[in-house]
Amino acid sequence: MCGGCCRRQRGPDGAPVGGRRRGCCGAILAVLALAAAAAVAFLEVTAGGVSYAGDGWLHECAKWDAEGGRFLASTFYGASVAEVRGGEAEERVVLADPDAAGRVALGLAVDAPRRRLLLVYADRLPRIGYAALGAYELGSWRRIFLTRLDVPGESTLPDDVAADEDGNAYVTDTLGSKIWKVSPDGALLGVIRNSTFTQRPGALHNFVGLNGIVYHPNGYLLVVHTSGGDLFKVDPKTETVRVVKVQRSLKRGDGLELLSATRLVIAGVPSRLVESSDGWETASVTGQYVGPIHRVGSSATVKDGDVYVNHLVGFGLGKKKTHVLAKAVFSPLAAAS
Repeated sequence: MCGGCCRRQRGPDGAPVGGRRRGCCGAILAVLALAAAAAVAFLEVTAGGVSYAGDGWLHECAKWDAEGGRFLASTFYGASVAEVRGGEAEERVVLADPDAAGRVALGLAVDAPRRRLLLVYADRLPRIGYAALGAYELGSWRRIFLTRLDVPGESTLPDDVAADEDGNAYVTDTLGSKIWKVSPDGALLGVIRNSTFTQRPGALHNFVGLNGIVYHPNGYLLVVHTSGGDLFKVDPKTETVRVVKVQRSLKRGDGLELLSATRLVIAGVPSRLVESSDGWETASVTGQYVGPIHRVGSSATVKDGDVYVNHLVGFGLGKKKTHVLAKAVFSPLAAAS
């Protein structure tokens, strides 16, 4: 593009004029930069919801703590949890476990019946060996347990967590496509493995495996496979795994949140609203939300019936970066043929 413009800019002797070359290319780059800035500005305006200042570029997961009246967000490289309250412009770190220093904080879940927070820890990339689940009292932040999930010599990358009605926790491994099961008091009960999780062959379909997970009140887990685009229904007692037959792909799906027993939000690029009328044997993608896509949607939570999508990437020039919990409004999609 620049070359064609510059070839027309020549001096009396027919030789290209260098200054004009730089001016032509510079003008085109400036226009492109302005267009990119305008696109980003438009996407930022579409976010709505909650914006706040926080440490670090990345915040993996955020959930609404109804009793505490706040959002709780994992700070990734900070290996901590910060609270975000309405009307406050800056996060406040409320949990930083010294035994997890140097790790990364990923998925979290508010286990309201037991008034505790579950938090997943992993190694800093490129290391992929450490995996742990911590449980902490909400409010006092006293540690209940910190359980190692990894096996020596095994590569793992834990990501998300959900809890059932008995207080058992389930943690996904995006690298090994398996699910760890942890008791309410922190004992590692076992690992759910199934070839169905990796039914699509090839590295491209398994680069990022099992990711978001949620416990359904009818007694099963729903789990999304990011690269494969599949949704699984898992019986935690029998370890039976079924593929939910979903109209449309769920590729790039990340964190999950139930909006109701029949509606599931899947954060990602884009975020999707998925509905089922037969107990999650089949489902349809009925809506999508794009929002500030450049920030990368990574988790979802529900506050007062509204869906908020946490975005992984913060932006800003100073030490504090601006992070976004976007209030998602889903655009309806026509039924797939």
